[in-house]
Amino acid sequence: MERISIAAEKREGNGKGLARSLRREGKVPAVLYREGKSQSIKLSKKELSKLINSMSGEQVMVDLQFSDGEKKLALLKDYQVDPLKGELLHTDFFEVSLTEEVRISVHVTTIGEPIGVKRDGGILQHTLREVEIECLPDKIPGKISVDISKLEVGQSVHVSDLKFEEGIKVLTDPGDVIVTVIAPIVEEAAPVAAEAAAPAAAEPEVIKKGKKEEEAAAEKPEKKEK
Repeated sequence: MERISIAAEKREGNGKGLARSLRREGKVPAVLYREGKSQSIKLSKKELSKLINSMSGEQVMVDLQFSDGEKKLALLKDYQVDPLKGELLHTDFFEVSLTEEVRISVHVTTIGEPIGVKRDGGILQHTLREVEIECLPDKIPGKISVDISKLEVGQSVHVSDLKFEEGIKVLTDPGDVIVTVIAPIVEEAAPVAAEAAAPAAAEPEVIKKGKKEEEAAAEKPEKKEK
């Protein structure tokens, strides 16, 4: 794991007003956590931004160098950014000791394009992007990489498929799926229209005598018997 040093200062007080004042001075308010306790600190916005930009999703060990000569080893736990301005607002650090194991989530990255996607038109689904582990701080991997180029449709990579060096305990369920390739979505063809119903049989035509024929029959004299 990479290790970076950053200058830090202890600070007193809290509140939005103080935080805004620090940011105007080029500082970022932060909190250092340790065993249920916390310490308020401040760091250079420039140095902190450089650290975050260099991480690229990886875990990085940070040496906090305080102005009074004290040093503390920590991991960047979280940070907040203004969604509109993109300005770094606040950071949280977790103090660690090289002799004590820690629980931490490590990002999982994938390498390659699955053959089931490239050849067969399948769809790659990411279902798990972090894996929780427990180990000594100096054994924490920056990230976990997994090659998925040979995955075919219907195949998956599980937590149990990941490889870790000795001394790292995986806490995430081994059966959890990290990525899977599912079959392409095939749109069903529209149902064939039912054949047009045969035309109804024509009703029998009723032959009626015309009016003139009826009148002629009425006027015809009956034949007298001899």
